[in-house]
Amino acid sequence: MQLIRRLYDRFSSLLHEVAKFGAVGAVAFVVDFGGTNLMRYGVQLGPLTSKVVATVVAATFAYLANRFWTWRHREQTGLAREYFLFFVLNGIGLLISLLIIGFVEYMLAMTDPLSYNISIIIGTALGTLFRFWSYKKWVFLPPGLPPVDPHTGLPETAEPPRSTAGGVTFQAFDPAPAKTVNGKSPRPGSGAPTSRP
Repeated sequence: MQLIRRLYDRFSSLLHEVAKFGAVGAVAFVVDFGGTNLMRYGVQLGPLTSKVVATVVAATFAYLANRFWTWRHREQTGLAREYFLFFVLNGIGLLISLLIIGFVEYMLAMTDPLSYNISIIIGTALGTLFRFWSYKKWVFLPPGLPPVDPHTGLPETAEPPRSTAGGVTFQAFDPAPAKTVNGKSPRPGSGAPTSRP
């Protein structure tokens, strides 16, 4: 019994995230699947266009639900950054679905509704696996990570360590452009000192 309790304690947050992600995903799947079929057979759009339209609507819902429910305890690194990354990663997930649908529709010439819907389900399943992994890795970051620069989307770094001797500053590492000494840039890797700013 203690083993089960320890396993639950260890994996409880992951289990809760998976359950919430699954609930959001189920609703998004209904929107995506139903919307795709509505666009394809109701509005008479093409097979790929139907999938794109429905996925944009479903992805918008999924972003809002995941941000404010599934991963609300995680760092908020900026709505614009998260939204952009979310849709880039959803675009990759959509591409996976479109490749499956396109293969079935155009390569296998299976254009009946059953084949179309099976290809949607397979593509959505593969895309969902990719999205779960990528959202956790790049969009909804765990708390305690360094803040993200809103302009670059990269983690902000601490100021590099510096030592001063005789009015000259030596830098261990500085990602900024090299400073000049007497109007000349030091050679990269030369270890030449830079004058104090």
